[in-house]
Amino acid sequence: MTQGSKIKWLSLAVAGLLLTGAGICMCIDAGFVRSRGGEWFWYGTFSLVVFQSGLCLMIDSLRYRMR
Repeated sequence: MTQGSKIKWLSLAVAGLLLTGAGICMCIDAGFVRSRGGEWFWYGTFSLVVFQSGLCLMIDSLRYRMR
């Protein structure tokens, strides 16, 4: 593994983990907002986008790990 690949792998993996965790927390919070009768649709949609982005970054980091 070259130094450039290692840096890309590490940065993508960390960003993916952070976004995945943040997306899950936001999704749970959107569920609480919904149960209280608040405005939750756009917040919940954005939380799913953040979660999916985190998953994509983690999967993309495997490409640099395999090199």
